[in-house]
Amino acid sequence: MSVDRTGRTILVTGVNGQVGFELARSLQGLGRVMAVDRSVLDLSNADQIRAVVREVRPALIVNPAAYTAVDKAEAESELAMRINAEAPGILAEEAKKLGAALVHYSTDYVFNGEKQSAYLEDDPTDPQNEYGRSKLLGEQAIAATGVDHLIFRTSWVYGSRGKNFLLTMLRLGAERPELKVVADQFGAPTWSNTIATLTAHIVSQAFSADDQAAWWRSRSGVYNLTASDSTSWHGFAAVIFELADLEVRPNVLPIPASDYPVPAKRPSNSRLSNDKLAHVFGLRAPHWKDALRLCLEAR
Repeated sequence: MSVDRTGRTILVTGVNGQVGFELARSLQGLGRVMAVDRSVLDLSNADQIRAVVREVRPALIVNPAAYTAVDKAEAESELAMRINAEAPGILAEEAKKLGAALVHYSTDYVFNGEKQSAYLEDDPTDPQNEYGRSKLLGEQAIAATGVDHLIFRTSWVYGSRGKNFLLTMLRLGAERPELKVVADQFGAPTWSNTIATLTAHIVSQAFSADDQAAWWRSRSGVYNLTASDSTSWHGFAAVIFELADLEVRPNVLPIPASDYPVPAKRPSNSRLSNDKLAHVFGLRAPHWKDALRLCLEAR
């Protein structure tokens, strides 16, 4: 028996996370939004996942929750796999049984970062760390169920809450006169609000389709979803301090990644092409600087 998608209960996981917090707001008006945190839906607990989905019977599951501690994942690979690889597959299985759809978020870390240009969705994957491997397996687990799904790969996510590069730079910039920031890794800093807003636009298209089943059949798959254009971590930091209202700006020095060793290897190129997103959904993300300005103004 399938759910009635006109009822439109939308189950959102990880409501206390950067993207989950924004999704709980951007999806308002598209259905009854049930946004839950880990105390209600713990993705490391397979039985709890099944029980919650079966009780809620959503028309759509939106899953931004994830194990995101990239360096800790090297030592906690089993936990990362349970949350990032196994849980999405269970959500997909349960959604498939209900006749529901699934929106899930993945990462640029599924690639090795050696390509010279922006990555396309069908480029060969080759994750270089445990986090990236777990996220790729999650993508594959979802696709294997045959559920109606959209997987959005994003990168360098920041926002006004949680732990992220923006908040770290603002904190350190207020404490230190000089900061050293990696300048040879490149990607698109992406505001969590941008991700949630574009997701809401796409979900609205799905719910407005005359034939929702056909809409999902023709569009299910992987899409890149990042801010437009790109920069280095050093470039990102420099613009943060240019736009932020600080009494004194720190001096930001560029360094190579080799000068800042971390347990998990990062891709040097995290650029993702958004062309497929624009072609299929008619949406283009704002330039990363414009989104950053809005984020800082909203703090």
